[in-house]
Amino acid sequence: MNRTFLFPAAVTTGIRPAPLPGTGTGPASGPVPVPVPAAVRFRAACPDCRGRFELAAAALRLAIGATSRTTFYTFTCPECGASVRKPAGERIIELLTGGGVRTLRLHTAL
Repeated sequence: MNRTFLFPAAVTTGIRPAPLPGTGTGPASGPVPVPVPAAVRFRAACPDCRGRFELAAAALRLAIGATSRTTFYTFTCPECGASVRKPAGERIIELLTGGGVRTLRLHTAL
């Protein structure tokens, strides 16, 4: 299996926004929404046609399962149309979720 790494191609900002007015800064105030720039794109490659390209967050899907075998991301190759599924480790999960990729949890906590 060819290993292809997924990296953000362009991130327009790395600055976290200030807390929303009236939300406070303590842990009881809940999570502060972090806007994701529309320009975030990810570099990817197709193992079938060996094409290299950039994809918007909307073109990727992340599935988080109970094990590393059931945690993966998918996309459709824009060059050959192949459906591609690749394993997603912790760093890939961080990059994809931080970039606004739609995520599906395949397991629930008991």
